[in-house]
Amino acid sequence: MSITDEIKESFKKGSVLTRLIYINIGVFLLIRLINVLFFLLNRDFTLLAWLALPANFSALLSKPWTLFSYMFLHFDFLHILFNVLWLYWMGKIFLFYFDARKLLAVYILGGLSGGIFFLLAYNLFPAFTDLVSFSRLLGASASVLAIIAAVATHAPNHPINLLFIGEIKMKHLAIVSILLYVIGIAGSNAGGNLAHVGGAAFGFLFVSLNRRGTDITSWFTNLIESFTQIAKPKRHVKVSYRGTDIDKQYNQQKKVQQEEINRVLDKISKSGYDSLTKEEKELLFKMGK
Repeated sequence: MSITDEIKESFKKGSVLTRLIYINIGVFLLIRLINVLFFLLNRDFTLLAWLALPANFSALLSKPWTLFSYMFLHFDFLHILFNVLWLYWMGKIFLFYFDARKLLAVYILGGLSGGIFFLLAYNLFPAFTDLVSFSRLLGASASVLAIIAAVATHAPNHPINLLFIGEIKMKHLAIVSILLYVIGIAGSNAGGNLAHVGGAAFGFLFVSLNRRGTDITSWFTNLIESFTQIAKPKRHVKVSYRGTDIDKQYNQQKKVQQEEINRVLDKISKSGYDSLTKEEKELLFKMGK
């Protein structure tokens, strides 16, 4: 089996978490390879503008798919590296408490929440007036923060080990991360930090409402389930027809068998079970299976 076949098989049989990681890495590699081609041809690389989420509402109307595509889009190596690592670690913990369908829902809806935070902030606050026309959002960070916030809200005391720091609790990781992102809104990556906060807000809201019996991801999981059922190949039902002669023979055998059983049961009622022959006992045993 070739490496390509192994990757396909791993993607096909892998978990939702595995597939999300594969998609992010696959899109990153594809974008970078296309970028090399554009470089060699001395052309401007404009593909990112078609996949990243624009802050301008007019641009968004012409590219509505960017609300989804941006959360799988990376260009810098460190960006994809840290997002994939955090997605893997936090996704594993998430799946310890929730199922795979909810992981996918929180990833997508958390990403949408981050994108909406980004759009609203850039179009409402005066600080971003001069930046709206050319600002774009890309990366899975909002989706990853939604997963982190969900885990921290559901299991705040869940321990994790961080390099150079040691063991800390999930709630401390989430609080420090969100605080740093809020502070970072006034920095050079305002859009990214706003999206992070938006994703974290969704993760917190998801668990808070879930505890009260309201699952805000149910509509999404039902939608995905419907698409999955439609995409499944239909099973062909094999219809067999029993000929008239065969039907008669089958019915005759059943009639004889039933008469024999009735005779044995009648014998038991008159003379008791011990009066049965070995063959009659075996017949009764087979019919009792």
